[in-house]
Amino acid sequence: MKSVKFLLAAACCLCLSSALAEQKPDADGFMPLFDGKTTEGWHNPYKWGKVEVVDGEIHLIGEQKFFLVTDKQYTDFVFEGDVHLPKGQANSGFMFRAHAEPNKVFGYQSEVDGDPKRGWSGGLYDEGRRQWFISPVKGDKESEAAFRKRAGDTFKRDDWNTYRITCKGKHITIEVNGVVTTDVEDAEDASGYIAIQHHGEKGQTYRFRNLRIKELK
Repeated sequence: MKSVKFLLAAACCLCLSSALAEQKPDADGFMPLFDGKTTEGWHNPYKWGKVEVVDGEIHLIGEQKFFLVTDKQYTDFVFEGDVHLPKGQANSGFMFRAHAEPNKVFGYQSEVDGDPKRGWSGGLYDEGRRQWFISPVKGDKESEAAFRKRAGDTFKRDDWNTYRITCKGKHITIEVNGVVTTDVEDAEDASGYIAIQHHGEKGQTYRFRNLRIKELK
């Protein structure tokens, strides 16, 4: 009986892997990173954090900060994804060219800022390393003001927001709802994982959808 169950499970895995392998780029050259039904192609490197798929969305639930990380690493690409923050205190981000270890993810992060007064959504944060080092430079009033002028009111606090991150060589651009918020050069990381974040607020659910990527030659 056990062998029959094992064979059935193996067959299901083979079918799923085959289906993923058969996926083709869309008309714009993008490949889906999320099939809308499972978290195939992703993993949680933390001992905590709950991940659910609900109505074509990935929901992250937890009481400590954690990230859901792609199995694959990427070098030059255009990534797109939608995020919806919960009400109340909230903060998130899209990691890219990131590093992952047990219970730790660090590297480039495109900020998803739940604080409407600060308004740094679309900024470039270096998680676990240099923090706010370039867009904007935290504590540099001129840099902060220039960022806020670029970002304007593009981020919608209580709605879905579409992020577009482009990496080619050391050139990095971040767009939020079609507005370029970050356009910089930095050579710290040339490749790494994509990841999505739960910031750790107890009882809060972070929602993501339409995750896709186009690798650049």
